[in-house]
Amino acid sequence: MTSGPGQYIEGRHPVLEALKSGRAINRILIARDAGRHGIIAEILRLARQGRIPVETVDARALERIGATGHAQGVLALAAAKAYSTLDDLLERSRSLNEPPLYVLLDGIEDPHNLGAIIRTANTAGVHGVVVPSRRAAGLTPAVERASAGALEYVPVARVANIHQAMRDLGEHGVWTVGLDADADRDYNTADYRLPTALVIGGEGKGLSRLTRELCDVVVRIPMRGEIASLNASVAGALVMYEAMRQRAGQCS
Repeated sequence: MTSGPGQYIEGRHPVLEALKSGRAINRILIARDAGRHGIIAEILRLARQGRIPVETVDARALERIGATGHAQGVLALAAAKAYSTLDDLLERSRSLNEPPLYVLLDGIEDPHNLGAIIRTANTAGVHGVVVPSRRAAGLTPAVERASAGALEYVPVARVANIHQAMRDLGEHGVWTVGLDADADRDYNTADYRLPTALVIGGEGKGLSRLTRELCDVVVRIPMRGEIASLNASVAGALVMYEAMRQRAGQCS
């Protein structure tokens, strides 16, 4: 594994989930006016239990330290989030005894979109997310916050070349389903019960030409209104939940 960028976890829910998941945390900063009840009380309890130092600081200083401006009175100084590898993702699928289900991102640059996709991936039972190392959002504090703590549970593999990653997954029997507005078939006609990697293109650009050509099948989300496309994270959510629906039926 390699280390991801950024060491600060910002926001009450992300810090709480990091503590619950057992992530290595060096120190927690809490604003003086944050109160000591609800989620804050739970964070303090888990910090005491894990013998993690807690410091009380001025709220304005806390916001200056963070990168998002939305610390909600809590910030944790943690070990950098580790990226996984494709092998890690494949091993996770084997350990779950389920056909692989991954999300590959072809140039998602908005950290809020990446965080939202990771959040949905967690709720839809996706085994992992794959991102390229260049021209794409990394695992920054903004992504951590947007994921609402899901980043602690969804492994994210970073690859040098998304196209090679598609080929490598294909060699392991994982077929790729690309999401593109110009596809000929609807997204709910694909069979996601098979080992599957959903491929989602970048904001405003969609899938690159080569990515589209490498996909085993390309699907679309039908539109009826005046707006021609959906936000990448919303479009991805629809397909992820279709995959979850089909797989639930398989198990019933």
